[in-house]
Amino acid sequence: MATTLLGLGSLMLLIAAWGVLMLPDALARQHAATKAGTLAASLLCLGAMAAFPTGEWFFRLLVIFAFLLATLPVSSHMLARSAVREAELESSLPNAPLVGGERSPNDRR
Repeated sequence: MATTLLGLGSLMLLIAAWGVLMLPDALARQHAATKAGTLAASLLCLGAMAAFPTGEWFFRLLVIFAFLLATLPVSSHMLARSAVREAELESSLPNAPLVGGERSPNDRR
């Protein structure tokens, strides 16, 4: 069980790294780094919990996992904002349609 989880986590890390290297722009790269990275870290933590079933390791891995879950969405958001600002797309954001195809309140078309 532990070997399988650690192997899957390692494979997901390789896929995430490949995505960071091969995807065309910063937004796609941050998607690969954060989504696949979170899944890989989760699998690695679960595999390590299965490999070392003591209370000390369980607590440490649980703290690592909680820290990753708390920080990865924030870092992903900051990377996306930075990429939008770098591409100078920020002025077009108020005209972007809202979820469900509705127009934003700032849209004057």
